[in-house]
Amino acid sequence: MSAQPEVAGFYDARSGSIQYVVSCKATKKCAIIDPVLDYDEKSGSTATRHADALLSHIQMQGLDVAWILDTHPHADHLTAAAYLKSKTGAPTAIGADVVKVQALWKDIYNAPAMPTDGSQWDRLFSDGDRFMIGEIEGRVMYSPGHTLASITYLVGDATFIHDTLFMPDSGSARADFPGGSAEDLWSSIEAILNLPDDTRLFTGHDYRHGGREALWESTVAQQKAQNIHLRSGRDEFIQSRISRDKTLPFPKLMLHALQVNLMAGELPPKEANGVRYLKIPIDAFPVAAW
Repeated sequence: MSAQPEVAGFYDARSGSIQYVVSCKATKKCAIIDPVLDYDEKSGSTATRHADALLSHIQMQGLDVAWILDTHPHADHLTAAAYLKSKTGAPTAIGADVVKVQALWKDIYNAPAMPTDGSQWDRLFSDGDRFMIGEIEGRVMYSPGHTLASITYLVGDATFIHDTLFMPDSGSARADFPGGSAEDLWSSIEAILNLPDDTRLFTGHDYRHGGREALWESTVAQQKAQNIHLRSGRDEFIQSRISRDKTLPFPKLMLHALQVNLMAGELPPKEANGVRYLKIPIDAFPVAAW
């Protein structure tokens, strides 16, 4: 029988993202998964309200942070990994193929000084790698499609599936970002659905389908039976995903977020006037849907 870690989800309504704290009951060790750094694109202001809520929960529960984990370089929010590392000293990690995403976006941002070796993180995970959260073993599953570098974290009976499947009434994630692939996304979803039916699945986003309350936990069995994008086979899924993605505008924070997220959450250095600046490429995606 798989270990059953405690999982607490924290919803960010602005981006529809869910952050997680997954913990070992016996040792009180925990990992933070996909933390959000608050960012307002209108004013350029940052804040740490969501990350501080995670820290408050961790303190209240008497937990000790063993890992700060991202499932992929996010396009819809800035990661709070660097901030949380500064507060906890815990190591950061992401999928090893982040180096491919760095190389791709280095050219888009025309950022010759950006390292593309993944050295911004303490550990780069490859498919099948294992790590410990107290007495519970975590395992990494390579899950490309949404991005080149996406990975899934399996921690006991809890699996963090990020931008692959959403809740059953919302279907699946897009696969049209640079390096994305609807074919790879289907393969990643198949691997997730091959897990035991009672495996708990925790999605990376929820957009409150039909105005319902935010939800983020399902099971393999529920996804197989109810997911609206899994009612047909592979070819139909891929064609439908490609067609739908062509109609979707890019996330409003994508060009803001990736230059930070590909640096493990480190904001750009302050310039001579003491202000940090983000760099936005103009017309790098001229055929993007508005």
